[in-house]
Amino acid sequence: MNDIKTVVIVLFITLIIAGCGRSGEECNLPEEYLDIPVDLEIVRMEELYFEGLTREKLLEYQDQYPEFSAAMFDNMGFADQDQMAEELIKIHQDSGMQELYREVKVHFDDLRSIESSLEDAFRGVKYHYPEFTIPKVYTFVSGFGSDLIVNEDIIVIGLDYFLPEDHPFQPVDLPYYILKRYNEAHLVPTIITALSSRFNHTDVQDRTLLAEMIFYGKAYHFTKTILPCTPDEYIIGYETEEITGSYANEELIWAHFIENELLYETNPFEIRRYTGEAPFTDVISPDAPGRIGRWMGWNIVDDYRINNDLNLQELMQQSDAREIFRKSGYKPR
Repeated sequence: MNDIKTVVIVLFITLIIAGCGRSGEECNLPEEYLDIPVDLEIVRMEELYFEGLTREKLLEYQDQYPEFSAAMFDNMGFADQDQMAEELIKIHQDSGMQELYREVKVHFDDLRSIESSLEDAFRGVKYHYPEFTIPKVYTFVSGFGSDLIVNEDIIVIGLDYFLPEDHPFQPVDLPYYILKRYNEAHLVPTIITALSSRFNHTDVQDRTLLAEMIFYGKAYHFTKTILPCTPDEYIIGYETEEITGSYANEELIWAHFIENELLYETNPFEIRRYTGEAPFTDVISPDAPGRIGRWMGWNIVDDYRINNDLNLQELMQQSDAREIFRKSGYKPR
């Protein structure tokens, strides 16, 4: 085991492969996606709450946008409507919040790029799931209180989280390896990955590492199918060198899982080592990216769908992780 670990460390440092697998290739969206009509309007709620907010306007917005109000404010513990109005006005008139809002306005003055990317994504979802209803999409500035809310009916984008990496306003409670994924390039893939959960059938009784790997693998496969032109880096949140290093060392990474009999591990602490947020997967190598089990699950799911000639709905409906693994015929590249 120590010999394999040493080899992995060396190879992660020294090996670069010429191709990036699914990343970095020329791509056009499928024509069948582009023919699907999508009616999307992004409502900029920050403009309503930060410019001349009064009690009367606030109560009007509560009535006009009930889904947004429920998503953003129902869990804030207000005793009644009077307290809610008083506190929300105080929050949105705060000088620091006003400055943050002005910075968001500068950097996100035009949302056409995000809107276009979301429209393409929703076209892809509707192609595979014709009954899919486009959720209402709102933007807001929460003072780094809420980055994304994604559910069946509503999406709320906390634009303050997606300011440029070098901007002086940054959330203070996030480590860099997570913070680096908060940018516009990762935004739509993150939304679609979150949205995939409603289609991702799972066996809740299966609490193995394999089940968690397959769950994430299906989520990333879903996102890649919906956004085929999006590089893997923006789907899983790895750097380019982490993608190429993982492909270069896939056989050795897989050997670690097999030799340590990890696939059917049920200890939550052990599972977290391979699928939880971390700067690296230290039990394999300090150069192995974190969440490497999710990446392995993605490869298994890719092989399962290809080798069994399934459409996306059929893949997402399969809840048996062991069956997916068994029929994937997975072998490291």
